[in-house]
Amino acid sequence: MLLSEQPYKLDDELTPLLKEFFLKPFRDKEENYYQFEHEADLEFHELYTIASEIFANPESIHQQSKKITQHLFEQSMHPHIKSGEVYVAYLEGLQIDNEKVDAIGIFKSELKQDFLQFSEKENQLEAFLQQGVNLNKLDKGCLIFNVKKEEGYKILSVDSNRYDARYWLESFLGVDPCEDDNFKTKKYLKFCQDFAKDVVLPAEDKQQEVLFMNRAVNHFAKNDTFEESSFMNEVIDNPDLIPEFQHYKSERAPKYSIEDLTTFPIANTAVSAARKKIKNVINLDTNIQIKMDFINPESAERFVEKGWDEEKQMYYYLVYFNKEQKS
Repeated sequence: MLLSEQPYKLDDELTPLLKEFFLKPFRDKEENYYQFEHEADLEFHELYTIASEIFANPESIHQQSKKITQHLFEQSMHPHIKSGEVYVAYLEGLQIDNEKVDAIGIFKSELKQDFLQFSEKENQLEAFLQQGVNLNKLDKGCLIFNVKKEEGYKILSVDSNRYDARYWLESFLGVDPCEDDNFKTKKYLKFCQDFAKDVVLPAEDKQQEVLFMNRAVNHFAKNDTFEESSFMNEVIDNPDLIPEFQHYKSERAPKYSIEDLTTFPIANTAVSAARKKIKNVINLDTNIQIKMDFINPESAERFVEKGWDEEKQMYYYLVYFNKEQKS
């Protein structure tokens, strides 16, 4: 382990490049916040203590960065964990929850890429193969925001490499998910998705599974606050499935951390992320796909009918339309 004696002096050319290198992955990622967690008390959490000292005295960040790197080094003994460079930065004026706050950034680059470097020698170009860090991809990083100190701060994390995912979040950072509005919205929608797959699909069919999730996502999208009774009345078409929904929740709620959730503010970012992940396609064994529109769920109910053909002994979907649209 090599630790720099002095902070690195950035110039006008390197500053914007490093800023983009460090922060772009967090802009492109769904906001899943974490917080420091310790089984006894936060005062025994090493990174929490270091972060608190930095926020109290930002001038101390260089000395504190050595402690951060030492802590990371001690958690990196497994042979699967790659060596690399660690960057620690004090960041001013980052926006979170419509408020500008300071943050501590901890970043790590691991994977090196080959590149060619050229030099002129008389009338000849000489090529040299070198290795370096690709500034378009950060391997690991976290932002510790100076908010909610008593609860363990609010933290964002990125990890591009999945071969050692647990060590960064669990061993090094020592964090748990923040059970905020985003967490609750995301978990409840995941619960709905599994209910659709495990209960709606076997009880009815693939079309109804897709339509259920269609209605569920749109219910979340058009409301600011989630109310479970209102959700069930609006989203569950088949009254027989309401007790099934309640039973499924009573059995599975701990898995999703939604045991006591019946009302909560809805986070729009989590709804948008869920909409992208949920499959809205019916795959048929005749190599045909029917794709439903999540924006206009009524189209799938009004213009798609399912039936049984006695002569062919096969199911069919009947699709109504006025004209084909150009792609």
